[in-house]
Amino acid sequence: MCGIIGYIGDRAAAPIIMDGLSSLEYRGYDSAGIVVLDGDGMPQLYKSAGKLSRLKSILASGLPEGNSGVGHTRWATHGGPTDFNAHPHTDCTGDVMVVHNGIFENYMELKRELTANGHVFSSQTDAECIPHLIESYIQEGCSLEDAARAAAQRISGANAVVALSRKEPDKIVSFKLGNAGGIVIGYGEQEMLLASDISALLPHARNVAYLAVGEMATVTRERAEYTRIDGAPVAKTTSYLPYDALTASKGEYKHFMLKEIHEQPDAVLDALRGRVQFDPPGIALPDFVFSDDEVRRFNKAIIIGMGTSMHAGMVGRMWIESLAGIACEVDNSSEFRYRDAVLDDRTLVISISQSGETADTLGAMDEAKRRGARQLTLCNYEGTQSTRVADGALPIRAGLEISVAGTKTFTCSLATLYTLAVYLGVKRGTIERERLADIARELAHLPEMLGQLVSEQSQYERLARKYARRANFLFLGRGKNYPLAMEGALKLKEISYIHAEGYPAGEMKHGPISLIDEEMPVVALVPQDNLYDKMLSNVNEVKARGGAVIAVATEGDEHIRDSADHAIYIPKASANITPILAAIPMQLLAYHIAVRRGCDVDQPRNLAKSVTVE
Repeated sequence: MCGIIGYIGDRAAAPIIMDGLSSLEYRGYDSAGIVVLDGDGMPQLYKSAGKLSRLKSILASGLPEGNSGVGHTRWATHGGPTDFNAHPHTDCTGDVMVVHNGIFENYMELKRELTANGHVFSSQTDAECIPHLIESYIQEGCSLEDAARAAAQRISGANAVVALSRKEPDKIVSFKLGNAGGIVIGYGEQEMLLASDISALLPHARNVAYLAVGEMATVTRERAEYTRIDGAPVAKTTSYLPYDALTASKGEYKHFMLKEIHEQPDAVLDALRGRVQFDPPGIALPDFVFSDDEVRRFNKAIIIGMGTSMHAGMVGRMWIESLAGIACEVDNSSEFRYRDAVLDDRTLVISISQSGETADTLGAMDEAKRRGARQLTLCNYEGTQSTRVADGALPIRAGLEISVAGTKTFTCSLATLYTLAVYLGVKRGTIERERLADIARELAHLPEMLGQLVSEQSQYERLARKYARRANFLFLGRGKNYPLAMEGALKLKEISYIHAEGYPAGEMKHGPISLIDEEMPVVALVPQDNLYDKMLSNVNEVKARGGAVIAVATEGDEHIRDSADHAIYIPKASANITPILAAIPMQLLAYHIAVRRGCDVDQPRNLAKSVTVE
């Protein structure tokens, strides 16, 4: 996720930046750094691996002096958590300093170009390419803004960047590409701030503006100017932050659920950080506790969870079978306890609980432990009960989720399960190097693809106007997308109170087809995979009986428009990644229908965030 904080004004910058980093440390804590420009514009740069406390100890004798600077907390993607890989990064001359959040997809190509032109790199990160790229345009006579704009136009992926230069110490430049997490501009009295999250701004600014995708800000102590990356000016209005921290933390969103839907590109990026390696391609799970010999000895896996977690597990089962070659089952935690499941020390039980405190899942874990199975738990918080019962834990890294309906915890569970399945496959020899490289490349694009999906809201508002008063919905999917039909139905009924069912599409003729008429909307997951033709047949069967079809289809599929009433497109991706992408339309459809019906989206009736009793 990474945390970014910048300040320019009349006050000492370092104390404000360090306080801001403290409030942002939840966004990354394997390294931290700060740079402050002194009165002569000279940079004072300090960074270190480890938690923010280590940087604070380095600065215990005195903070750097100056009135402008930036700070950063990091979760590693490219390159490990070392002093050299910590941000801020500089160019060859030390004139340009940059902090960065995101995945710079084409950095290797640009790094080779820059190296050939004489640039010298000192880290393993993708981020270090950015100051060198900006430097190359400054050497051609560009200002900091123009150089940053030119650099932005060459960078692929979801990225948020903040840069400053000792040659132009009276300004800070920032740009946002894709949905890599926010950049919020805070307006103070003769001072301006930039941050990843408003929590770092609240002590100093109440009026804020949000940098949108493809926008750039140039900030001085008096004002901020906004343009598109191509230089076109942007008129920006500010929002006032109320004093109440909980309300303020919604930022520009009406509900926490919508905010958390939009946080998914960043949250999934966090789930991949340090786990997906790009150069050379690989999967690393530092939290994994089982030896390679144990991994090869596993002859069965069982995934347990409840509700949304179980639906993630249903997809995970198929990944583990196809990628790792391990026979896998999935079960509802509350039912698993009453089975006579065959378990031994060659069985891996994988529990999923975002809270780590779900009573039924803990009961199932106790039963698995009694029977001698090895256990791995996926949860959102360290030190919870599930992490104490299991042999090991994989954090899903979704961050704080306030809305009762799970959104980013679902996609982060999926991303973590996918990396786990690939990791097991590599250790068991079922995934070859070439295939692993393809998997890593696609995962590098995943946050950007998710960002595309959360940026378009109007189509869901139109669908909500048309279907919000229907009494029933049917969701259909096949293969890895059948669990997404289950999840889509769950989301709709828990926040809009509409009766909805998710079915495997092949089951439709065995009963549900009798329910289809003009009043029954059907959401069909129809990506262009090996089951596409079968799903098209299901769509046509629904249409023949007067049902309205909302198709979730692959971008570029024009044929589906002839068959379905409405098409929601997701980016073209492999069949393994499609379920993660398909989660976004399921969530947004449910959200906008619930809003249209006037429901309490964040706190639906009769539900709690964590079910800690049976």
